Amino acid sequence: MKVFCIIPAYNEERSVVDVVNKVKAMVNVVVVVDDCSTDKTFELASGTEAVVLRHALNRGQGAALETGDSYALKNGADIVVHFDADGQFLFDEIPDVLRPLKDGEADAVFGSRFLGKKTEMPFLKENILFPIARKVNNFFGVKTTDPQSGFRALNHKALKMISIQNDGSAHCTEILTKAFRYGLKVKEVPITVVYNEFGQGLLGGKGRGKGGLAIVRDLILSRFIS
Repeated sequence: MKVFCIIPAYNEERSVVDVVNKVKAMVNVVVVVDDCSTDKTFELASGTEAVVLRHALNRGQGAALETGDSYALKNGADIVVHFDADGQFLFDEIPDVLRPLKDGEADAVFGSRFLGKKTEMPFLKENILFPIARKVNNFFGVKTTDPQSGFRALNHKALKMISIQNDGSAHCTEILTKAFRYGLKVKEVPITVVYNEFGQGLLGGKGRGKGGLAIVRDLILSRFIS
């Protein structure tokens, strides 16, 4: 199976090279989608073995993932893995996320921070963002332990069916919702997330640049995604 890893990146010059170099041993092709960074993310990523795509305008993480998914689909991907550029995910957990797809047990696999592995979460995420995200997911009939995991994998069937329309941070809810709506086989696996200074604050954040309030806004807007 040909596995592509899609890494959306916005102002991740401090971590993108290390992430690419660790991930490349786990997959066949690494694709970095630079979302019009204002730092050296594009230049540094271009010096690695990754395929590097670039948005002319900053469009958001959802849009970057859709650009990467479209590239993978056109270039023979059997599976795509979505993996963040900020170093919060563990590269050696990629095989755990891929295994249910390779074994034919699932079409879409979502990593969960709530299935036994220890993850210490920031107060904002645990007490504000996640409860809101769960309510939004419940509105759409989605029952998963982790409402906003960016560490996921889709097989060819799911990749063809799920087109990400939300450019912003509500793409997590959109992907989950569509996976259930389209009757795909869904599985969760435990993952670890290591939070660092690249994460979001209430009004803004480094890396992806999304503050908590902007994420809540995107989640509310996701109600209107068809």
